[in-house]
Amino acid sequence: MGKKTNKKRNDNQSIQVNLVSKQKLEQLTSKDKLKFIIDEVKLGNVLVLEHGLTAFEQTELIKRTMEEIKEDTFIGIEMEGYSEEKPTIVQKIFRMIKKPRMTLIGPADLLQTVSKDNDMIQTKIISGKG
Repeated sequence: MGKKTNKKRNDNQSIQVNLVSKQKLEQLTSKDKLKFIIDEVKLGNVLVLEHGLTAFEQTELIKRTMEEIKEDTFIGIEMEGYSEEKPTIVQKIFRMIKKPRMTLIGPADLLQTVSKDNDMIQTKIISGKG
């Protein structure tokens, strides 16, 4: 998928924000999607997923991230998003599943959630220490 490096970002480097389309995400299996996300975050990139992650994928992402934490190169992720919308009665009857809404994911040392409501997620991207 992406390059596999554990390069450490220095404080003068810019931060890359990748807007990932739902078409890209739909092409990937859940396993491949999680690998893609972790690889991008390890590179120091912030991802905005147009389609979001299911509750199961979010849980698996947290689990896999915790297994891969290395204090000097990868301290984890920050993730904020909108949960799956509650299905209507018609959707329940016909077993129509609502897809999750947008999700924002980035390195824990770069991304800080300021506030979140039903219409907006406000975050800060911290470009350097100090």
